[in-house]
Amino acid sequence: MRMVSIKQSRLAGCGISIFLLAITWAVFGQTFGHQFINYDDPLYVLENAHVRAGLTWRGIAWAFTHVHSQNWHPLTTISHMLDCQLFGLNPGAHHLVNVFLHSIAAVLLFILLAQITGGPSSPRDESVRLADRTGGIWLSGFVAAVFAIHPLRVESVAWIAERKDVLSGVFFMLTLIAYVAYTRKQSIGRYLTMSILFACGLMSKPMLITTPIVLLLLDYWPLDRFTKSTTSKLVIEKIPLFALSVGSCVATLWAQNFALGSTQFLPLQWRITNALFSYFEYVRQMFWPVDLIPFYVHPENRLELWRLLIAVMVLITLTTMAFVRRRKNPYLIVGWFWYLVMLIPVIGIVQVGLQGHADRYTYLPQIGLYIALVWLIWDLTKSCLSRRSDSAKAERQRRIILSGAGAFVVGTLSILSWKQTTHWRDTETLWRHTLAITPDSDVAHAGLAGILFVRGQIDEAIDHYESALRLRDGNTAAHFGLGRALAAKQKTDAAIFHFQKALSLQPDYIGASNDLGALFASKGEIKEAIAAWEQSLSFDSDNPDAANDIAWVRATAADADLRNGREALELAQRALRSGGENAVVLRTLAAAQAENGRFAEAIATCQRGEELARRNGDPAMVESFRNCVESFRRGEPLRGTQVSH
Repeated sequence: MRMVSIKQSRLAGCGISIFLLAITWAVFGQTFGHQFINYDDPLYVLENAHVRAGLTWRGIAWAFTHVHSQNWHPLTTISHMLDCQLFGLNPGAHHLVNVFLHSIAAVLLFILLAQITGGPSSPRDESVRLADRTGGIWLSGFVAAVFAIHPLRVESVAWIAERKDVLSGVFFMLTLIAYVAYTRKQSIGRYLTMSILFACGLMSKPMLITTPIVLLLLDYWPLDRFTKSTTSKLVIEKIPLFALSVGSCVATLWAQNFALGSTQFLPLQWRITNALFSYFEYVRQMFWPVDLIPFYVHPENRLELWRLLIAVMVLITLTTMAFVRRRKNPYLIVGWFWYLVMLIPVIGIVQVGLQGHADRYTYLPQIGLYIALVWLIWDLTKSCLSRRSDSAKAERQRRIILSGAGAFVVGTLSILSWKQTTHWRDTETLWRHTLAITPDSDVAHAGLAGILFVRGQIDEAIDHYESALRLRDGNTAAHFGLGRALAAKQKTDAAIFHFQKALSLQPDYIGASNDLGALFASKGEIKEAIAAWEQSLSFDSDNPDAANDIAWVRATAADADLRNGREALELAQRALRSGGENAVVLRTLAAAQAENGRFAEAIATCQRGEELARRNGDPAMVESFRNCVESFRRGEPLRGTQVSH
C-alpha cells in the first residue's frame, strides 16, 4: 500500500511539473513575437555597449565592478550579455529566456512545496498521512500554477528588463530547496551550497535580502524545527546568510545613490501611508487582477482617508487572525509574514524611483499568500467533511468540487494573463493601454512620446513630452526626450535647457550629458562640451560615445589649447575597446594617430574604416575616410572639423 502511494505521488509530481511547463509556455510563449520596449530595455540591453558586445571576460569584469541601471546585479547583467552573445538583438529570443526561467521557477516552487508539506496537519496515523501526502502534492501544484500564470506575473515575464525577477526567482527556489536538504542532513557542504545559491540570488536582484527570515518561517512550518531550546540556535544558524544580506544592502544603497528620485524627500508620513495602502492593494490585486499597468503614480498626500482606513483594518484583521490561529493553522502566520517581510525592501519606506507600487514587486512575496489561502481552504473543507457520517462519499465530492474550482481559477487567470501579456507586445501598445487606464500618467506620456520621436513624428512627440512635464516637472526621461525632440527641430538653446534639467535630476543620465555635449559643440562652445562628456565618463569611464567625442576634439580642435594628442589616442583606443569596431571610432582613432604624427598607422586605420563603411553601405563615411587619407599622406592632421558622430 505504501509503495503504491509513493509511486502514485511520483507520477502525480511528474504530471504536475509537465502541466506547469505547458501552461506557462501557453500563456507567455506569445512573447516570442514581442519587441523591445522603450521602458528600461534600452538601459539594460539596447543602449548598453557592454551588454551588446556579448559575453566577454572584460564584460564580466565590468558587470561585477560597475553599477548597471542604478543597481548592482552582475548576474542579471551577465545573463543579458549571454543573450546578446547567442541571439544578438533578437527580442523574441530574449523574451523566451525570461519565459524559460519563469517556468523553471514555477516547477522548482512545486518541488519545494511537495517536499516540505506532507499534508496540512501531518497526522500520526500512517494511512491518513499518505492520503494527506497526496493532497499536499496537489495543493503544491495548485500554488505553483497560480504563481506561474497570475496576471501580476506578466510584468516580470513579458518585460525583458525584468530579467532580474525571474533569474532571482530561480535562485530563490534553489536556495530554499538546498536549505531543506541541509535541515535533513546537516553538513558544511550543504550549507555552503545553500549560501552560494543565495549569494547568486542577491547578485540577480537584491530584493532577496529577506530570505533568511523566510527560512526561519519555514522552520516554524512546515519543517517544525522550532522549540524553546532551538530558537536561538536557528537564528545563529542564519547569521552568515544575514551577513550576505547586509552586504547586498550596502551595495544596493551605493548603487542607487542617484536613483533615489525626488520622492525620497516625501514626508515620512506619506511614505508610510503609501506602504500600508500598497500592502492592501497587492492583496486586492491578487483577487481582482484587472487594469494592470507598468507604472502606478505615487499618491503622495492624495490618498483618501477612507481608503487608508480600509487598508489598515484589513491588514490588522489578517495579522490578528494569523497570530491567533498560529497553532491550529501555522501556515497562516508563515504565509502572511512571508508576504509582509519579502515586500519590505520595495514597500516604499526608503523610496527608490517615483512609483507608488509595482506589479513586479509581488513576484516572490505573494507566494506566501497563495500558500496560506490554499492550505486554509483545504483544512476548512476537511473540517466540514468530518461532521458528516458518509465521509467517504463526502470526500469524493469535496475533491471533485475543489478540483473544479481549481481548474476554473487556473483557467480564468490564464485568460487574464494572456490578455495582459498582449499589452506588452510593443512600446506603443503598452503606453496607449496605460493612458487608456490612467490618462494622467506622465510616465506613459513620455514613453509614448519616445516611440513617436523614433518614427519621426516630432511634433506629436513634443506634445506628449510637454503633457508629461505638465503632470510632473521632475520626470527626467521627459526632459531628456523633449531635449532631443527640440534639438531635432533646431531649437538648440531650449534643448540644452531640458538636457541640463534632466542632469540636475539625475546626474548619471549619460544619454543626456552626451547629447548636451554635442549641442554645446554645435554652438562652438567646446569647453562646455568637453565638460559634459567628462561628466559621462565620471559615471562610466568606458562609455564609448563620450570617449570618442572627447578624443575627436582633442585630436582635431582648431584651438591648440584644446588639442592633446596623447589623451586623444588613449580615449580613442578606449572607445574602440568598449564600443567595438565601427567606422566612427576608427575615424577618430585615425585622427588621434595623425595628431601624434603616426601617419602610416592613421592611413592603415582609415583603410580599415573605409572597408567597414563600404560593407555597411555608408558612402558618406567612405568618402570621409578617403579625404582623411589624402590629408594624412600630405602629413597634415585634421583640423577644425565637427564633432565625430
